[in-house]
Amino acid sequence: MSRTDSASRIVDATPEQVYAAMTDPAAMLKWLPPGGMRGEMLEFDLRPGGHYRMILRYDDAGIVGKTGENSDDVAVRFLDLVPGALVSQAVDFVSDDPAFAGTMVMNWLLRPVPEGTEITIRAENVPSGISAEDHAEGLSSSLGNLARFLEG
Repeated sequence: MSRTDSASRIVDATPEQVYAAMTDPAAMLKWLPPGGMRGEMLEFDLRPGGHYRMILRYDDAGIVGKTGENSDDVAVRFLDLVPGALVSQAVDFVSDDPAFAGTMVMNWLLRPVPEGTEITIRAENVPSGISAEDHAEGLSSSLGNLARFLEG
């Protein structure tokens, strides 16, 4: 059975500012890696049907990642891009472990609210190797990083 996880947060920024941070590879390296990780962008092609590939490395060398040797290799395809409203992605983990197989679809929905922008992440078909607790923590961490990045 496929699982859907979600998280949301309001940030003090316009939907256009949030969208810009979500579609700029240099900005993404600053906010997307959850706490305890850092990223390296290998490829980036921003357009529907385009893609990016990122390596996420754990700061703690003792953690075994989805790809192994304290890292996660993530291949992402852009499904849809609506400036100021939506970033839809198909996410595949490069891993030999079948628990991380399959394509997870992540929709980042942006909605203007009086306080700024409500960002909702909806992750569908989450691989069984990612626990709900770990995923909730990672999504929350990335949203917190994005808020700090945008709010200075």
